[in-house]
Amino acid sequence: MKDIENRADLDLLMGAFYSELLRDPAVNYVFTDVARINLTAHLPLIVDFWEQMLFNTHTYKSNVFEIHKNLHLKSALEKDHFSTWLNHLNRTTDSHFQGEKAEKVKTSALSIVTIMQLKLR
Repeated sequence: MKDIENRADLDLLMGAFYSELLRDPAVNYVFTDVARINLTAHLPLIVDFWEQMLFNTHTYKSNVFEIHKNLHLKSALEKDHFSTWLNHLNRTTDSHFQGEKAEKVKTSALSIVTIMQLKLR
């Protein structure tokens, strides 16, 4: 299995991840009913975020915390939501990639989840 090498790999990873996430009734309503994401429009932004995290591209221009804070005000984002999100991301990453960048996705995601939970209290 190869490591994450480029944007195409991130497209694959995020597509697979969101496919799994949106099938999970524990969290899918957050995306479909509360945030009402248009997955076609949302995925490139998420890939921008992870491309910036992994490859320092400076492509992501939004404030990730503000987006989630506004979402939290509509419907509380609980510890279980974050745990489910993280578990799906870790499993999806492990099923498609291995290596330094794949590990960075998982460790960065854990940091993001931890910080989000602390800031949203």
